[in-house]
Amino acid sequence: MRLALAGLFGASSLIGTALAQGSGPEAGVGQPAPWGLGLQPAAGPVKEAIHDFNTLVLWIIIAITAFVLVLLAYVVFRFRESANPTPSRTSHNTIIEIAWTVVPVLILVVIAIPSFRLIYYEDRAHDADLTINVQGRQWYWHYAYPDNGNFAFDSRPLADEELKPGQPRNLAVDEPLVIPVGATVRVLTTGQDVIHSFFVPSLGVQKYTIPGRTLETWFKADRPGTFYGQCNQICGTNHWFMPIQVHAVPQAEFEAWVAQAKTKYAQADGAPAPLATAAPAQQLAALPR
Repeated sequence: MRLALAGLFGASSLIGTALAQGSGPEAGVGQPAPWGLGLQPAAGPVKEAIHDFNTLVLWIIIAITAFVLVLLAYVVFRFRESANPTPSRTSHNTIIEIAWTVVPVLILVVIAIPSFRLIYYEDRAHDADLTINVQGRQWYWHYAYPDNGNFAFDSRPLADEELKPGQPRNLAVDEPLVIPVGATVRVLTTGQDVIHSFFVPSLGVQKYTIPGRTLETWFKADRPGTFYGQCNQICGTNHWFMPIQVHAVPQAEFEAWVAQAKTKYAQADGAPAPLATAAPAQQLAALPR
């Protein structure tokens, strides 16, 4: 029964992709949608790889579910009492016992190989175009751009009375994370107090922010738009105060934003805003290889 339900739910997710949360850059991918099912639409190569792996596992589940359903129907029909009044006393069958041991192992191998490839693909960036330091704090996000003038800023959710038309409640922030479209963005995460989680589903990025440790991941946005996420680690009573809003903009617009940000987020004495973490080279050197 559980396999049948899993297969039914998985099949519905194929249809649900079109009904998934968010409906484009205007609405912002990641908002709740009526009757939304399935994964959020992919906005970059990492999420596309996740979709491909999800589809592979889905069809494996469907095949297993269909096989079990057919086998169950055959057993019920073939060995019902009226057709089989004298049941067999056979207790072992070598071929069947080998099959139901070997076949599941082969299925797990088929799942494991692309699973490990996906894990390594998500792990860290190669030839990154941009590095962003992400620090989780109780209860907001702190972003730093060491490659673009060493400025940093905090990102907090907007109160209900501050929301403008079209901004989603509990997801819109005062200072979104801005990235250029098509750039490979290296993300270095750390935590100031407790464990948080930097999670933007449509971009395929999820990484814990752990105090005393620096972790690396990456993502890329393949189109302009606004993409929402949240901390999915239960980090305290004000956990919901940690939404994530990512703006992907063309390269020229990003450069213009950086020029303004250097002035906007500078300290009163003219010095650049201090980073909450070590410089990228030091952070990368400290990462386990």
